Amino acid sequence: MCIGGPALVMWVTPTEEELFLRYNPELQKRSLENRREKQEDFDQFVTNLKEYSKSDKPIWTVQKEADEQNRRNAAAKLRTDQSELAAEVERRRQEIRSSTS
Repeated sequence: MCIGGPALVMWVTPTEEELFLRYNPELQKRSLENRREKQEDFDQFVTNLKEYSKSDKPIWTVQKEADEQNRRNAAAKLRTDQSELAAEVERRRQEIRSSTS
């Protein structure tokens, strides 16, 4: 008779629920708070992966292109926000100048 192997590993490995119950109460609370966010992140990841897999290109290439596009969009949004903020600052300056004159 041989002792060990995959059956032994499965038998001695605790389940996720058993591990969760071993956490201290503070960690359990924090884990429950973060569970929804992590689930949403994972769902978004899977959705993106499904979209990337529709392409004829390798997934990592499509993901790299999507990341680059997201980076460009974020930079454009930042520039737009900065220009709107600068316009607001200038408008307030004009208001102050016109009210003091």
